[in-house]
Amino acid sequence: MSSPLLAQQAEVTPLFSKDLVDMPGKEGLMVTVNFPPGSTDSVHRHNAHVFIYVLEGSIVMQVEGGKPVTLTPGQTFYEGPNDVHTVGRNASDTKPAKFVVFFLKDKQAPVLVPVK
Repeated sequence: MSSPLLAQQAEVTPLFSKDLVDMPGKEGLMVTVNFPPGSTDSVHRHNAHVFIYVLEGSIVMQVEGGKPVTLTPGQTFYEGPNDVHTVGRNASDTKPAKFVVFFLKDKQAPVLVPVK
């Protein structure tokens, strides 16, 4: 039986990165995220435009000031450069979830910045 305290961390796999020549200093980055059952993110921000597309399972997402949403395969979510990601978790304690994330960000900037 899975417990949030014992949940495994998300596995992030880079897929593609591309300098955006018409936007100097910017890049597009695409990754997949595998959320094991019960997995949760800590509070963070991306300082980027972030587009999420769910491939399998279901995930719960929320940004500061917004309502939590549960997303299933084929659904999308957006975070802006000033958003603080307050909730990111697998909605299931028994099934994995997987999603693709596309970032439009400053080149060399970290993908994730913890928020306390």
